[in-house]
Amino acid sequence: MHTDAEAAALPPGAGGLAVPRLEIVSVDGPECVVRCWSGPVRVGQLFEDGRLTVTGIDRYRRRVDVLDTAHSAKVTFTGHTAALRPRTAISPSGPRLYGYVGDPEIRAAVRPGTEGRVIRTPADFTAWASEQTPDDLAEPFTYVVDADGLLRLAPRRSEHVACAARGWVFGAGEVAFARTGGGWTVTSLTNQSTGYCPAPDSWPTVSAALSCTGLGQPDGFTHEFVFRHCGECEQLNVVRDGFFVCVFCGADLRPG
Repeated sequence: MHTDAEAAALPPGAGGLAVPRLEIVSVDGPECVVRCWSGPVRVGQLFEDGRLTVTGIDRYRRRVDVLDTAHSAKVTFTGHTAALRPRTAISPSGPRLYGYVGDPEIRAAVRPGTEGRVIRTPADFTAWASEQTPDDLAEPFTYVVDADGLLRLAPRRSEHVACAARGWVFGAGEVAFARTGGGWTVTSLTNQSTGYCPAPDSWPTVSAALSCTGLGQPDGFTHEFVFRHCGECEQLNVVRDGFFVCVFCGADLRPG
């Protein structure tokens, strides 16, 4: 479950739901255990720009029409339910927030001072780049877009959860840069993070964070990754070639 401290770290917004886990996946859609971090949330309410609709709220085995802030319940959805996954936070509009789903020992080992450098402006990026060696710049860097929508950069072998200071993110992956004329441009950009498993549709918030730096950037991720946790063995899968079958146990994975 999300802790109270994790829920408190979520940004304000109308009708926000934190989703610690998916309980049941059926023909009627998934049943999710949720915590309302900004409410109220009502039956019939639309989430993620209309992609998801709340069809039922079950609080302590009693059907209710409204879920208030700081309360938990089981909620059913219809719509683009294949995109739902544990440890995310969804809202009626705007991007999805991702919580850490990797090894808890890695998260516990994160220490203050290991977070990524916040890059808000072109001057911030220029100052950061001037501190990197040619060997550093020859490799991709770890990045996250934190819960404030800000780009954070760290050395490639840094854990994403450390780069994010153990916080929530709108996006995460690897990014590489190169000089072009008098400036810099992004040469490769992915959503590759097994710690947060962001979906390819996290691109708009990643692009917005990069735009603040004044960097040239591609029209989308240069390499996209699709992640699925298996409902049977709970192992993380990287889906390849649209083949939604768990490589560990052979169970079917939820398609996107």
